[in-house]
Amino acid sequence: MAAPTQLSFISKPCPSPLFSHIPRTRFSPSTTARPASSRFKCLASQTGFFTRLGRLIKEKAKSDVEKIFSGFSKTRDNLAVIDELLLYWNLADTDRVLDELEEALLVSDFGPRITIKIVESLREDILGGKLKSGSEIKDALKKSVLDLLTNKGSKTELRLGFRKPAVIMVVGVNGGGKTTSLGKLAYRLKNEGAKILMAAGDTFRAAASDQLEIWAERTGCEIVVAEKENAKASSGLHTNYSLMEELIACKRAVGKVIPGAPNEILLVLDGNTGLNMLPQAREFNEVVGITGFILTKLDGSARGGCVVSVVDELGIPVKFVGVGEALEDLQPFDAEAFVNAIFS
Repeated sequence: MAAPTQLSFISKPCPSPLFSHIPRTRFSPSTTARPASSRFKCLASQTGFFTRLGRLIKEKAKSDVEKIFSGFSKTRDNLAVIDELLLYWNLADTDRVLDELEEALLVSDFGPRITIKIVESLREDILGGKLKSGSEIKDALKKSVLDLLTNKGSKTELRLGFRKPAVIMVVGVNGGGKTTSLGKLAYRLKNEGAKILMAAGDTFRAAASDQLEIWAERTGCEIVVAEKENAKASSGLHTNYSLMEELIACKRAVGKVIPGAPNEILLVLDGNTGLNMLPQAREFNEVVGITGFILTKLDGSARGGCVVSVVDELGIPVKFVGVGEALEDLQPFDAEAFVNAIFS
């Protein structure tokens, strides 16, 4: 059962026919209530607000490395065998050690192509005399993974442009964690000074709007939702043609009202699916042009290598990772922190 999209409007929403027929449900904390005339005062009028916002969030990721470290504990446990392999490494054991290292990477869902590329590069450097100790091999392994992430997915900060409002479109299949991710993203952006309006675009699952309203209340954000009687149900998968057409139509509608929008189209992928997320990612990218990934539920998965696989396969950056249940546990992705977390 597919769930096409949800939207988050950052800053002052423009009056438009797009939502003119949709009743608004508003939530605001009583402690911060303001007169209606000033509710949407736009902080983005400051020059470069969105640019600074994206950079600030990225910088804060570097200070939250402990959350990333704990969030990838299961993947790290999977890869701990590498330390054991390299502890007493010697040149005569090269083939055996690299075979076992290859297996460890595959089990963690790095994928065959990336795994072979990494292992063969290490083999070449070992036999060429460039790597002479276990610690040097591990450093080279970490550098290989970091290079894959930074060469193909370096633009990890949110790119929200210079106009207001900025629009983030959040898409993905049911059960991937869209609603939760959107709520946590709204919480993070609001805490950095942005004004948030959520728009429930998921008309194929009646409960989705209700869940988003709960997140709006929890985070103190505005929300617009469709009338209940207008919600539609569908039993199709994300490959269903009509559902993907709805997604395209939604993107076009937003672009007509706000030129250049959406600024970001983020695809939410369930980390528990591992490499199985790749077909989803390819299809959504072909249909709407994904600008970044949100990988969820990685704290419960030992398949963290899928982070590297999806970036290498599609050349699209991971922008956020879900590493826990708390509001603060949707973390901006930092490639170096990720590599250090899985290869401690």
